[in-house]
Amino acid sequence: MGFNKIHVFSHPNSTIFFMQLLVYSLVYPILWLISKLPWRLFYAFSTSIYLLTYYIIRYRRKTVKENLQLVFPEKSEKEIHSIRKKFYKHLCDMFLEMIKSISISNEEMMKRFKVTNLDKLHELEAKGESMMVFMAHYASYEWANVVDIQTGIQAVGVYKRIENKYFDRLVRRIRARFGSRVVTTKNAMEEITKDQERDGVYMYGLAADQSPKIYNAKYWTDFMGVKVPTFLGAEVLAKRLDLNVFYLKVEKLKRGYYEATFVSITDDPKSCEDYSIVKSYLRILEKQIHNKPQYYLWTHKRWKHRNAQSEAPEGATID
Repeated sequence: MGFNKIHVFSHPNSTIFFMQLLVYSLVYPILWLISKLPWRLFYAFSTSIYLLTYYIIRYRRKTVKENLQLVFPEKSEKEIHSIRKKFYKHLCDMFLEMIKSISISNEEMMKRFKVTNLDKLHELEAKGESMMVFMAHYASYEWANVVDIQTGIQAVGVYKRIENKYFDRLVRRIRARFGSRVVTTKNAMEEITKDQERDGVYMYGLAADQSPKIYNAKYWTDFMGVKVPTFLGAEVLAKRLDLNVFYLKVEKLKRGYYEATFVSITDDPKSCEDYSIVKSYLRILEKQIHNKPQYYLWTHKRWKHRNAQSEAPEGATID
C-alpha cells in the first residue's frame, strides 16, 4: 500500500498538479492583498512594477519595439521609445486592475468603467435579440464585464485556457464574478450554438485581433498596413446564427478610468459579404491604435506570420 501511494504521487501528472497547486497557494494570498490596496497605493505599486518590468526584467522590450517600428515606419526612434514606455506603464496598470477585480465592488466597477450607450443593449434585450461583440486587446478588456451587472443579458466571454489549472480557475472566477459565463476557445463554437436552442438573450464577447495558428489561417488581410492572417470565428458565428454585431470600443480616459461604446457593425450579418464584418472591425480598431497607440497590447507577436502567405492552407483567401 505504501508503494502504491508513492507511485501515485510520483506520477508525472500528479507532480505537475502538485507544483501548480503549490505555486497558486503561494501567489494567491499576495494577489488578494494587492487587490485590497487603496487606490493611491495600488497605482503607486503599479508604477514600481513598471520600473521593474521595463528597466530590470526588460520583458519583451525587443518584441514591442519591432512591432511599433513595423506598423509606424514613419515615426522616429524617439517617438517609438516614448510610445513603448507609455505602453508598459499601461500594461502594468491593466494587469493589476485584473487583480483588483478579485475584490472590487459593483459600484466601484461601474464608476471606473462606464458604458455610454447601454440603451442600445436594453433595446435589443427587449426585442430578445442576441449579439456578437468583437473585442480587442486595447485599453481595458478585463473590466468590460461591468456590462453584466447593468443588463439582463447573459454575457458569455471566450478565453484561452491557462496551463495552470488553479490560475485558470481564478481567471474564470474573476471574469465570471459579475454574472458572465466563460467558455474556452476550444468549446466556444459548440457552446454558443447550443445557447441558440435555449430561451434567453446572449452577448458573446470575442477578442479577434491576435494571430491564428498558421494551419487555421483561412483569411489574410491588412492590419495596420501589414498583411496578416485573421480570426474569422466571430464573423462565422454571427452570420450562421444571425446575431447583431458590435465592436466594444474602449477608451482610457485617465489612470483607472475607462469609457466604452458599443459600435454597431451590422444588424443583418447574413446579408454581409464574406470577410466584410471582420474588415470593418479591424478598420475601427486601427483608428483607435493610430490615435493612442500606447493602449494596444504590443507584447503579442501579432504580425509574426506577415511573410508566411506561402504557408497558408489550401483555399485560403488573401485579400
